[in-house]
Amino acid sequence: MATLVDMLFGCWHKNYSFPRTNTSGQRRSPAAALTGTYVVCLDCGREFPYDWQEMKVVDSRPARAKVMAAKAAGAYAGKEAA
Repeated sequence: MATLVDMLFGCWHKNYSFPRTNTSGQRRSPAAALTGTYVVCLDCGREFPYDWQEMKVVDSRPARAKVMAAKAAGAYAGKEAA
């Protein structure tokens, strides 16, 4: 029920910050744990994972998170081999 109320009256997350990528030694936000990069809604402060390759905010639901994690691991493995 709370989700329906949030959809109707909550923040629509239309204004985002510039994407931020954590460096070693920084606190890693839960949103950055998925892709390493995140954006923040400038209206409500909520953080969202961001995909640099696709240049868009990604869905943080569990099923999508597994796909993104596998994709990121594959891309990282490709960079190390080069």
